[in-house]
Amino acid sequence: MAINNPYATYQNNSVNTSTPGELTLMLYNGCLKFIQQAKRALEENNIEEKNKSIQKAQAIISELMLTLDKSFPVAENMLVLYEFANSRLIDGNIKNDSALFDEAAAIITEFRDTWKQVIQINRQKQYANVDEV
Repeated sequence: MAINNPYATYQNNSVNTSTPGELTLMLYNGCLKFIQQAKRALEENNIEEKNKSIQKAQAIISELMLTLDKSFPVAENMLVLYEFANSRLIDGNIKNDSALFDEAAAIITEFRDTWKQVIQINRQKQYANVDEV
């Protein structure tokens, strides 16, 4: 008999009921979480764990790159920044340099914070339209 994990159930439901915008925000937060885990592992000289965490962060950045809507001109600029953040993670992983992880995290944090504002603005517009009805 399987034991139910309420946290895993919550996470699954959270992903399944989120809007595309919220899912993107989750990806940014996950990427930042894995970068922080890699930095911690590096401090503890746990190279295997550092590598696993960086690979997870890179996988998220790859997903963000693949899902860019190229019909918007800003997508090209975003792609360049994603590629740069990814290269910082690769270099930081090879050189065991957490400063390079910080550079990548700064870029992802900027994207995350901007994306959070976009979601808030869209919600305000939604609720404003509901009030007008």
